[in-house]
Amino acid sequence: MQYILISLAAIIGLLALGTLLFVWLSPQMGQAPKGKDLERIQTSINFKNKKFINLQKTEMGDTWEALKKTPEMFSKEGKEPTEPLPSEFQLIKNTAADSAYVTWYGHSAFLLSLKEQRVLIDPMFGTYASPLPFGSKRYAYANEIPVDAIMPVDVVLISHDHYDHLDYPTIKKIKDKVGVFLVPLGLGSHLKSWDVPKEKIIELDWWQTHTLDGITYTATPARHFSGRGLTDRDATQWSGWAVKTATLNIYYSGDSGYGDHFRTIGQKLGPFDFALIECGQYNETWAQIHMMPEESVAASIDVGAKIVLPVHWGAFRLAPHGWTESVERFTKEADAKGQAYVTPTIGERFNINHLPKTNAWWR
Repeated sequence: MQYILISLAAIIGLLALGTLLFVWLSPQMGQAPKGKDLERIQTSINFKNKKFINLQKTEMGDTWEALKKTPEMFSKEGKEPTEPLPSEFQLIKNTAADSAYVTWYGHSAFLLSLKEQRVLIDPMFGTYASPLPFGSKRYAYANEIPVDAIMPVDVVLISHDHYDHLDYPTIKKIKDKVGVFLVPLGLGSHLKSWDVPKEKIIELDWWQTHTLDGITYTATPARHFSGRGLTDRDATQWSGWAVKTATLNIYYSGDSGYGDHFRTIGQKLGPFDFALIECGQYNETWAQIHMMPEESVAASIDVGAKIVLPVHWGAFRLAPHGWTESVERFTKEADAKGQAYVTPTIGERFNINHLPKTNAWWR
């Protein structure tokens, strides 16, 4: 018995040591702000007690209740597609006469092809939404995302540093073909640790703006959290983004629980011609950091969105609900509330001013 206990202790010790070594040595863990970067973000009114904070009290959820959901997470019945998802990528480049086009790559990855600029949002093109090659694997697509053909782009927008939004392999692959990275406050530390030149990185605090070639980008509040490792919880900020051109006003929620900030965003920056609103990877256990689909519709109405595209689904299973449940609940509620929306297939390129017919392709 004593031998068994010693062996178990040794195994646990080795696992713990291996985990620590991985966190310390793996580049994809990124780098929390330190030195002058840390001194700079400490001046933000949204940074208190050594971490970024939400505008309203936000609970991450009960750990024990979350653990009880583990069996549901491992169950695949109804939780993942049974065949590759339809995906046909249209690689048309804009001309000067074009208006705004949108292409969805699944989850929260999008390309805005504007007349003035090509803007890539949360480009998570990797296989796993986690630091290790197991769990959270991307659903099979009929065709692979043509990353090389998407590039170059003028701007990359990042909402926060979680693995399903900030992907190390993707950033390493595209960094030399990106004009500017616009990111929430502090997140530039990760990018610099991955050899993105600091001259290419612009960090914004909530409500701060930056204008590039006539397009104004505003970092907007969100109700969420950040962190890639064991000790960097809330070390970098999380945000949504408003993108305003001469003719269009576009909003992306990022990851967010429902809250008063949506109404404030609508009052300050709306209404919006088009919005990308988080809808997926939710659960009652963590209801304050991810919206229920009905709340996603409420947020769309709050910000004054003319047309909404529900995002944060269609690529990974990060919650115990069925993989189509979020979009089904969203469309049902949107129909009931009179909120217009669009549900393109993965890779479909559409004009914001000439929207495609809505079809339930996931069925």
